[in-house]
Amino acid sequence: MTRTPPIDDLLRVLAPQVLGVVARRFGDFDAAEDAVQEALLSAALHWPAEGTPDNPRGWLIQTASRKLLDQMRSDQSRRRREVAAALREPPEQAEVHSHDDTLTVLFTCCHPSLTEASAVALTLRAVGGLTTAEIARAFLVPEATMAQRISRAKQRIKSSAEPFRVPERTAWAHRLRSVLHVLYLIFNEGYARSSGTDVHRTELSGEAIRLTRALHRMVSDDSEVAGLLALMLLTDARRPARTDVNGQLVPLPEQDRTRWDRALIAEGTAVLNAAVVKGTVGEYQVQAAIAALHDRARRVEDTDWPQILALYGMLDEMTGNPVVSLNRAIAAAMVHGPAEGLRLVDELDGRLPETHRIYAVRAHLLEMAGDIPSAVTQYRQAARRATSAPEQRYLTTRAARLNESAARLNESAARLNESAVRPEVT
Repeated sequence: MTRTPPIDDLLRVLAPQVLGVVARRFGDFDAAEDAVQEALLSAALHWPAEGTPDNPRGWLIQTASRKLLDQMRSDQSRRRREVAAALREPPEQAEVHSHDDTLTVLFTCCHPSLTEASAVALTLRAVGGLTTAEIARAFLVPEATMAQRISRAKQRIKSSAEPFRVPERTAWAHRLRSVLHVLYLIFNEGYARSSGTDVHRTELSGEAIRLTRALHRMVSDDSEVAGLLALMLLTDARRPARTDVNGQLVPLPEQDRTRWDRALIAEGTAVLNAAVVKGTVGEYQVQAAIAALHDRARRVEDTDWPQILALYGMLDEMTGNPVVSLNRAIAAAMVHGPAEGLRLVDELDGRLPETHRIYAVRAHLLEMAGDIPSAVTQYRQAARRATSAPEQRYLTTRAARLNESAARLNESAARLNESAVRPEVT
């Protein structure tokens, strides 16, 4: 035995590979996933004290297979032929260890019958190697609730009776789109938590980047996979500046750009440049191009807003997504003035759910237009609807500061007016 830290990182990398082998061998993704989780837990408990095996992947495969066989033997009514077939398998040393099933596991976890929430949870557990408790904490739900969600997802996959393999090319495009969307959701939840007390959940955003890197290596000719990876890298590069020393949210225009990760920006730009010459430009490439324009500006005044507006127009046509339209309104305000931005926001009424975002954007544009009382009202409305504590604090603080500033201006104006009408003393 030799020690090879860090064990947690090794287990995350090996989890989908081991699951792929065990699922193919036994033909039961549900049971295989449970057995692999038990094997990962066993490794996490024993390897730190006993040392990492010379062949950690083989150790995990063998342990998971043994646990699955024990489970199958304990239920005499279950499939005896599968047990017999598994027992006839060659020993683990004969396994072809160069085969990596990560892509197959990713496609399985993003089965079209699953909801987004279920697909995200199952991907984090089966491919990311996170425990059910870790995933539950990430999404602020009880562990039992998350366990039920994952269990239902596996049962849906099982009931589909779909073979454990990467889909045929006829189904590839749709399923790959689902895979990319799930990875995108995981990254967004890590980069800008939708609820809770912290701005970031770095283990989620980091895991999304790791999985997208792996996917990019496997399907390096797909420009949208590259576009998503570039988007994540270019966005995550700004993370160090998104909070101040007290952990408070700092909006993009106010960030200290010297704190941005220039190495990630260079890498993301290179990935994006290589992708855009490969053919059709997709939505992730366009989003990455917008992120690159922000990252390229050394000062907020240097931002190429006309180009960003043009790209948001293209993205709006591609997706019809009202959130994209909301971002386009901000870009339009930066190019044509706040009145145009407000006009576009008003057109979104009824298309966006009653979330804090539309109120926050309208408040920002009203502030740009100089309508401070209305801006304060909208900031307060946004704060009431925000589910993230850092966003609530930022929006509430913004409203209070504007209100205080407006009060000081009114007081000064009143004093000037009083001086103007007071009769001279001779």
